[in-house]
Parts: sequence; C-alpha cells; structure tokens
Amino acid sequence: MQWSLSGLKSAFLNETAFRQEVILFFIFAPLGFWLGKNPVEKYMLVGSLLLVLIVELVNSAIESAVDRISEENHPLSGRAKDMGSAAVFLSLVNAVMTWILILSA
Repeated sequence: MQWSLSGLKSAFLNETAFRQEVILFFIFAPLGFWLGKNPVEKYMLVGSLLLVLIVELVNSAIESAVDRISEENHPLSGRAKDMGSAAVFLSLVNAVMTWILILSA
C-alpha cells in the first residue's frame, strides 16, 4: 500500500493531466452517486471515471519508463507514448458515452 500511495502522490505532483482528472473525478463522482438510479448505474458512472484515472496512471508510467531509457527521439518511443495517449483518449470517450447513455435513459 505504501508504494501505491507513493505512486499516486508522484502522479498528482508531476502529471498535470492526472491532476486535472483527479479534480474532475472529485466533482463528478458525487454526481454519479446522486444521479445513478440504482447501484449498477452508480457503479458505471463512478467506475467510468475511475477507469480514466487508472489508464492515465498506466500512460504516465509508460512515458516515464520510455523517458528513462532515452530522451532521444525514436519511432518506437513515439509509438509507445502515442498508444498510451490513445488509451487515455478511449477511456475518456468511454466515460462520456457511459454518462450520456445512463443519464439519457
């Protein structure tokens, strides 16, 4: 648990995108609990937001590892970073779709 908390702290202090997503999580998670009509909807609304944070942490870890290996531009390094970014984008699309579909039902 100590290492997990250290990782969360490091991400919050060093990653602007993670900080922004944490702020949005603390705004929207209570709304998800309030707007969800049953436990499954509440879980889907809040869980979709939590998934964004998880994917952002994995993306940040990939970027840190790639940067640690070499600061030099390399096509594979760029590909790894782009794929991590794409994963974050898809998790955000998933969250938006989840909220729209549940709240419009």
